[in-house]
Amino acid sequence: MSTETSSFPYIDDSIRPQEDFQKHVNGTWLKTAEIPSDQDSYGSFLELRDKAEADVRAILEEAASGAFEGTEFAEVAARVGGFFASFMDAERAEQQKLAPIQSFLDEVDAVSSVQELVRLSASWQRYGMDGIVAAGSLRDAGSPERELWHIIQDGIGLPDESYYREDAYAEIREEYQKHLARVLILGGLEPRPAEEAAADVLGLEKTIASHHWDVVTTRDAQKRYNLKTREEVIALMPLVTEAFAGWGLTESQTREIVLTQPDVLPGMQAALTSISLETWKHWLRIQVLRWAAPLLHEEMVQEHFGFYSKTLNGVPELKERWKRGVAMVNGHLGEDVAQIYVSRHYPPEARQAMDELIEALLGAYRQSISTLDWMGEETRRRALEKLEAFRPLVGYPARWIDYSSVQVSRDDVVGNVARAAQFEWERDVKKIDEGPDPDEWHMTPQTVNAYYHPLENVICFPAAILQLPFFSVERDMAQNFGAIGAVIGHEIGHGFDDQGSRYGADGSLTDWWTQGDREAFEQRTKKLVDQFDSLVPSALEDHEGDHTVNGELTLGENIGDLGGLGIAHKALALWREQQGVEPQEIDGYSEDARFFFAWAQAWRHVTRPERAITLLSIDPHSPAEFRANQIVKNLDAFHEAFGTAEGDAMYLAPEDRVTIW
Repeated sequence: MSTETSSFPYIDDSIRPQEDFQKHVNGTWLKTAEIPSDQDSYGSFLELRDKAEADVRAILEEAASGAFEGTEFAEVAARVGGFFASFMDAERAEQQKLAPIQSFLDEVDAVSSVQELVRLSASWQRYGMDGIVAAGSLRDAGSPERELWHIIQDGIGLPDESYYREDAYAEIREEYQKHLARVLILGGLEPRPAEEAAADVLGLEKTIASHHWDVVTTRDAQKRYNLKTREEVIALMPLVTEAFAGWGLTESQTREIVLTQPDVLPGMQAALTSISLETWKHWLRIQVLRWAAPLLHEEMVQEHFGFYSKTLNGVPELKERWKRGVAMVNGHLGEDVAQIYVSRHYPPEARQAMDELIEALLGAYRQSISTLDWMGEETRRRALEKLEAFRPLVGYPARWIDYSSVQVSRDDVVGNVARAAQFEWERDVKKIDEGPDPDEWHMTPQTVNAYYHPLENVICFPAAILQLPFFSVERDMAQNFGAIGAVIGHEIGHGFDDQGSRYGADGSLTDWWTQGDREAFEQRTKKLVDQFDSLVPSALEDHEGDHTVNGELTLGENIGDLGGLGIAHKALALWREQQGVEPQEIDGYSEDARFFFAWAQAWRHVTRPERAITLLSIDPHSPAEFRANQIVKNLDAFHEAFGTAEGDAMYLAPEDRVTIW
């Protein structure tokens, strides 16, 4: 076999595919890979993200210079160009120091009661600040044709509640307290009072975190769905009435509310009434300063970066200003940017090819579900109904968000961010009265990712991911099926994972499984939990502490990967049969080899140790190396393609292989 082809340039023949598939396919890249100094990890996804980032930069710089005047994009370009220009004005940020947020800090100083504090904090959530709890309008899982206000646990500055209680994070807590003190000093407090306030805020957040659910419990869709009346919510947390007022909600908009973690509200009520108002005011100052930090003078920017990127994720250097500006504009006026991005970077023929792939994947799922030996007829019928109801979104939305009411000023970056966030907040609240927008996307087309939405039964593939190494209309279809085909299969698979399978064809949270079928399903998924539970990322093999994958936390994504790859392989055979073509050898590689190589290529990735630790605690995805290696061990086709044998590291005995879909 050739050690280098245009399709697989990183093959390392010194490592057998039967020993380490990921390193065989990506070995020459892994040996020399360097994570950019402004990032916490790097790989296939992130290389493509960098390309999209550069493409958007070109659009924003042209927009800021007035290059789109007189074109069909003149209006949207004026908005995004002005927004970008306001962020890129570093000199103004240095001159103004805290001036752009001084009015917020003054409002904190003026707070004289806990009622005022709750109302003020909630009102600032409309500008994008974190609050005592998180809140927003989402589809009602009981009746997905309507939207209800949801209240979600929040209020902490560390990644997860476990950071406040586990010994493994003791050093992080110490650094966090020092960070809080420095932020308060930069915000105008004297050093000694700031240090005392930081200790108090950390203690306050420990109290908040003690009422939070852990990440595994929070994954449970049924436990998260707690439909309450306004009166029931107020009984749990009387001070929530102040939050309703701050959020700008009417009584009718809060008639029914979904609490995702109901235990949090009485805990928050107790914390608000038992911990001193002065400590809460320091906590609120932190929220303002954290929200604004990336938009202010360099010292504040560096302090925010120093803790949240360097300490938590091991990133050595701050991203260049233009990169931060691109992220900011994408985050606030994303579909304005998208209109120009799509016109430049999304070829029309990609949609037709994607439709072909999606239809093949749906067909393979249909075929597989129809013949599963562990599923009964009633559950099978409901599963097929759900499959038929899937709605694919490809490339870009049918209708763009209209940001024309957002006022943009080239000399007011903080105001721009606040006004754009308020626009999104108000658009969100309207859905309680008007109902969901069926055409709404939850990612921008310039995002390198994909998603499944269980309440909408939608699979979405933005334009930016429809490029190599995931997809090309010109390349070998075995590789397309192994890469973007497996991604499509993964997202469809989320509709049938341990949580997605609890939603019906209409998106409602409903138990459509027979007890016997659910038990058979869980027997299979338990084996997958056990497979992943003992895995240690290579970045942490020599690292102090016990750092293993959490098989329960990552179960949904692992089911998505396993089902997605297995079904993509079946879909390739189905597509070939429909096209009347035989499997071909290309560059010395069989069709199945190319299929699996493309899968491993997609997970070419390296991660900093600090980031790896953070991800193990909060990320529902397994580390990329295990998405490449562990998943394929469960597929008979992989073992047949590469002739694995007992004793090989990639070998898994047939009786231990997990097959679900």
